Amino acid sequence: MGSVPPLLLFHAFPLDARMWDATRDALSEHVRLITPDQRGFGRSPLGTAVPSLDVVAADAIALLDSLAIDRAIVGGCSMGGYVAMALLRAAPERVAGLLFVDTKAPADTEEAAANRLAIAERAEQEGIVPWLADTMLPVLGSAAVHGQVRGWLEEQSPATVAWTQRAMAARPDSRDTLRATNVDTLVVHGDADGLMPVSLGEELADLTRGSLVVLPGVGHLPPVEAPDAFAAAVVPWLTERA
Repeated sequence: MGSVPPLLLFHAFPLDARMWDATRDALSEHVRLITPDQRGFGRSPLGTAVPSLDVVAADAIALLDSLAIDRAIVGGCSMGGYVAMALLRAAPERVAGLLFVDTKAPADTEEAAANRLAIAERAEQEGIVPWLADTMLPVLGSAAVHGQVRGWLEEQSPATVAWTQRAMAARPDSRDTLRATNVDTLVVHGDADGLMPVSLGEELADLTRGSLVVLPGVGHLPPVEAPDAFAAAVVPWLTERA
């Protein structure tokens, strides 16, 4: 692995660290890979903190401290990208590089934030099965991965879904933060993403003066839907960090 900094990757909403499983071996050949379950997801407890992605970023910084890692390449898919941006705001000195996958820099519009809050209330009142997967799957990737993604999604806690939607609704715009960074950045984006168009990935690359790799025919979750193509995009960029 040479001198490549560790790679800390955050998963998308409303999944957990298993979304990286299909690409884990390919990445781990070249870098120390760290893929935590974010607060409330998978095996991570939700706790009682006020909903905020700053809380999730603080969890990640504490994880780096516990592993005695001073600096890491930080990235994530969709919501995971938002967490990476929150970590960059909180502790830029801990970030050795950025890897953004099908995510975006702007804050939510009023309409989008209101929709998140409505989802949070419904999750608390009704649970999340089956309506959340029914709503999200059409924009999360190709039908080939729907069964697997539904399984992961429906194992998550309704309380976590609600907390995280409120946290994402309150997140700030990250464009100024990204303009100010000077670390190497890679943006990977599927051109068939039904949730976030490629233009948002292009904006990220422009803001960070980074590289953009567009994956043809791939949706919102490249590490799940096209793990080989995702690894082929990321590994050369990682090895250049050595």
